[in-house]
Amino acid sequence: MKGVLFFSLLLGFWLLFSEIRLLEQMRELMRRTRWDMDAAARQRALEDRRRLLYLQQEHTLLYGLERALNYSGLKLRFPGLTAELWIAGSLAACAFVFVSAALVSGLWGAVVGNAVLLAGEWALLRYLRAANVRAVNEHLMKLLDFLGNYSITAGDVAGVFHQVSRYMEEPLKSALDSCYYEAQTTGDTAVALLSMAEKIEHPKFKELVRNMEVSLRYCADFTALVAGSRRSLREYMRVSQERKGMLREALVNMSLLLGLSMVVLLAVGAMVQTSAAELLTGTLPGRIGLGALAVIAVLYIGQVQKTV
Repeated sequence: MKGVLFFSLLLGFWLLFSEIRLLEQMRELMRRTRWDMDAAARQRALEDRRRLLYLQQEHTLLYGLERALNYSGLKLRFPGLTAELWIAGSLAACAFVFVSAALVSGLWGAVVGNAVLLAGEWALLRYLRAANVRAVNEHLMKLLDFLGNYSITAGDVAGVFHQVSRYMEEPLKSALDSCYYEAQTTGDTAVALLSMAEKIEHPKFKELVRNMEVSLRYCADFTALVAGSRRSLREYMRVSQERKGMLREALVNMSLLLGLSMVVLLAVGAMVQTSAAELLTGTLPGRIGLGALAVIAVLYIGQVQKTV
């Protein structure tokens, strides 16, 4: 009986110490896993930054597409999205559309289908970029007001961004948070600032961040910089509103001229017994006029995009 009791106690103590050792091993495994995950995140952030600087220096198509994905906010919604994945997805979609349209409409239908697909992708990126620029334009003054309430120094600029980000909207919120975490991870605030400037398309935001990056080396207090940026932003917004007013006025004038031209064209068509559509597409002056209208429309759209 004593032997059975001794064996039971021995087995109980062995199981107890085994469980303690198992818990310690699991705790160590979790600690190492967490460390490996943090190291992988740091390495990924550094690799992304190195890759971005390399593409920027090379001025490649990949760098331009990478910037477009950042500016549109797609990389924010899909963190794993890269320029290579976008190109691969576009090629796969083009191949599918080409084969499907070729079976239905022939070769020209397939070409037109691919053109429409690529134009749709460009329009989507352009729309998302314009929406982000408008969002930054609306909240940038609030950001500067918040920054003006802090006595920002070179040592805590990333920490101030983290505190202010909770009051911001996208895409500023994510950009400020990513700057803070990158600065904490890498210990290089200047590189974190430059990386943040690449995520936002707004020119005044880029100017503010780059001025801060320069001031890190030569100035300890950012109060004067923030005050100057606030004045510069007010002037920028005033000029932008004036440009928008001029473009609206130009659109009204062009619409009136186009309407009067159509009236004249209908009158001429009635006199020569020819439809207006045939005059525009079947005669040399009509084709020249349509080409001029297309050029004017493209130039006008370009000016509108600059003022978004």
